[in-house]
Amino acid sequence: MLHVVLVEPEIPPNTGNIGRLCLATDTHLHLVKPLGFSLSDKELKRAGLDYWKDVRVSVWESYAELQAAQSADARYFYLTTKVQRPYWDEQFRDGDFLVFGRETKGLPEPLLESNRDRCLTIPMTPQTRSLNLATSVGIVLYEAVRQLRKS
Repeated sequence: MLHVVLVEPEIPPNTGNIGRLCLATDTHLHLVKPLGFSLSDKELKRAGLDYWKDVRVSVWESYAELQAAQSADARYFYLTTKVQRPYWDEQFRDGDFLVFGRETKGLPEPLLESNRDRCLTIPMTPQTRSLNLATSVGIVLYEAVRQLRKS
């Protein structure tokens, strides 16, 4: 099973849409606090439709807590606009964690610096600063799913 991690997500409809993506791909969604909304937020549930109750979701107090709860050989990939290595160059495996940052700031710089060899990007034209978080998750998650179904 794949894992999607949202570190400090801020916008409820993005998280709701990502929850639907996770349900559609049998992926575990991990939310790392602080969250910019309540899990009972109407916007979150509206975006997740009536699927939200079926999403496999875990909420963590910190990113360190999430990592400590996983096996030592878990692989984490950090999505960022600050590197050149495209996501499609990675060979994803069952059990991988795809880690995304909050909508306004992305992932913390120290986290990226300490994991440079696991940072990936979604290539885009220079005129584009970034993509919507739910769109980004969908792009990378479905590439991982495609690779796993192909192998």
